[in-house]
Amino acid sequence: MGLLDDKVAIVTGAGRGVGRGEALELAAEGARLVVNDAGAAVDGSGGDKAPADEVVDLVRARGGEAVASYDDVSDWEGAARLVATAVDAFGALDVLVNNAGILRDKMIVGMTEEQFDSVIAVHLKGTFACTHHAASYWRSQSKAGAPRRAAIVNTVSSAGLVGNVGQANYGAAKAGIAALTVISSLELQQYGVRANAVAPGGATRMSSGVVAGRAEVKNPEDYDDGEFERLNPANSAPMVAWLASDAALHVTGQVFKAVGDEISLYRPWHVEASVKAPKGPRRWKPAEISNAVNTHLFGTRNGGLTLGGGA
Repeated sequence: MGLLDDKVAIVTGAGRGVGRGEALELAAEGARLVVNDAGAAVDGSGGDKAPADEVVDLVRARGGEAVASYDDVSDWEGAARLVATAVDAFGALDVLVNNAGILRDKMIVGMTEEQFDSVIAVHLKGTFACTHHAASYWRSQSKAGAPRRAAIVNTVSSAGLVGNVGQANYGAAKAGIAALTVISSLELQQYGVRANAVAPGGATRMSSGVVAGRAEVKNPEDYDDGEFERLNPANSAPMVAWLASDAALHVTGQVFKAVGDEISLYRPWHVEASVKAPKGPRRWKPAEISNAVNTHLFGTRNGGLTLGGGA
């Protein structure tokens, strides 16, 4: 018995790297799969059916069920066809793993409009488009009295949650996906849908171009339990499978990091400290802000003795 027996799942960007590991993990846990990959290069150019087909063949060779999809998730109609593929092939949809992405790294002063827009389109718009069409299906099922215990698992990155030089487009997209994850969890809970996100890590085609000296681990499934490789991009896949399963019905609106043998929980933006205008309530004067912020928010200067509640 697998955690995902009787579940139907879509994994986007599933032909290589992190997505390939996720697809194989979900299949190993019993999910019937739509393996989506447009087969593009890291920068989004070109197209090749071979990556998706190869993963489908691997799943079937291991006794699982899978079909391929080559749709571009950044295309609105393509995302709709992807969801329809799952329903047509397997009669349902329970899990959506949004993983597809490209890179076009440049410093802000050198980045073109097209380089920014193309990365936002695949990562952020692609995640939204697939989520929209899947959510429409789940809403219809709920209204028909047959709600699914459904799950969305989005792919984020520390480049967006912490920041990384040269990745304004990618980081902005990933930070947006984290926010979209939280909002999806709030809006879709009424239909029985959970939404969470995972920041994976590992040596992939994409990361090998960002981190000097990092070679791609091309076939994550080749590593067995006796040969642990921290940079294997499939290491995050068990967390994705768990979040997709009914074992995690209590988990939604969360953002995790899963790298190597470690799972971490990100805390969202929150108010850490605050200071009010002195002798208020009233509007601040700009000249007052420097001392107040440096003293009470940053703690970079001594505020001195204060009496009577003054600042």
